[in-house]
Amino acid sequence: MTAHAYDAVVLAGGAAKRLGGADKPGLTVGGRPLLDRVLDACADASLTVVVGSRRPTARPVRWAREEPPGAGPLAALDAGVRQATAPVVLALSADLPFLPPTTVRTLLAALDRPVRAGDDAHGHAPGRAPGRGGSGGTGGPDRTGVPGGSGAGTSHGGPGPAEGAVLVDADGRDQPLVAAYRTEPLRRELALLAAEHGSLAHLPLRLLTAELTLHRLPGHDAAASFDCDTWEDVAAARARIREHGNVLDEWIAAVKAELGIELDVDTGALLDLARDAAHGVARPAAPLTTFLVGYAGARAGGSPDEVATAARKAAALAARWAEESEESGEPGRSGDGTTGGPEKTAG
Repeated sequence: MTAHAYDAVVLAGGAAKRLGGADKPGLTVGGRPLLDRVLDACADASLTVVVGSRRPTARPVRWAREEPPGAGPLAALDAGVRQATAPVVLALSADLPFLPPTTVRTLLAALDRPVRAGDDAHGHAPGRAPGRGGSGGTGGPDRTGVPGGSGAGTSHGGPGPAEGAVLVDADGRDQPLVAAYRTEPLRRELALLAAEHGSLAHLPLRLLTAELTLHRLPGHDAAASFDCDTWEDVAAARARIREHGNVLDEWIAAVKAELGIELDVDTGALLDLARDAAHGVARPAAPLTTFLVGYAGARAGGSPDEVATAARKAAALAARWAEESEESGEPGRSGDGTTGGPEKTAG
């Protein structure tokens, strides 16, 4: 359950110049398109607007396009916000392979905290020019005269309700496309910028964040703001998916998404069951038993408790098989389920 009803705006356009013009939202990490991974993180949005070229997606979305196409992230954000009806807009780029729902909840919850001068002590220090942020942040002076952001304190310097909450990456850079904004202040500033500059085309996102009263959230999961701007980034993301400590969780999440199921999986219990079936019966029994347990749980209603109950029953059965084998002094099982022992020879 999130702190606010919200609409999500996911920016999935751009030229991807550092990827040689590749279709960045369609690139896969862990076998799934980057865009679908981002859509998973905001699955409880009331409405999800994707700004970019239409394509198949893992769940229903509404499509929008900036005018003119290729006019940059600020114009694309405006195109998405025009579709929003919720009081809060979550703004995301489509190239965040490790953005978890917990980060979305953290951003939304931050909107309820009043912003006071000094709350943004982890913003950009005066004189620092951080350069482009991972998800759209850019360097250079803004309206406050502080390079790369709105400096310490809020954009307006005084206490007041937060108009937005922005993730800060490990290098201290604002990530305005990993952020939650109150819809009306966001629309107000987009309209003012359009009036001031004649258009939003090719304007940097920092012009927007400089004029909003923001919570800046440093020290969060560094992977949440990791984006794929280059082929090196894509390779690093794909390698991280396969790290020993992540691979099972990532694989299970990918399979659930591919099959369209929502179920909390007790990975440890199922692995224990597979081990018991392999050792107590035969190795091929491991995958077959876990399949049957899943099928039984689904027939019983599909809740995690029902799957756990089926797993316990199957584990107890495998234990009884192992006990009988030990009592009867059977030789060990071979990999194909046949019993071992000396081979008969002719003569």
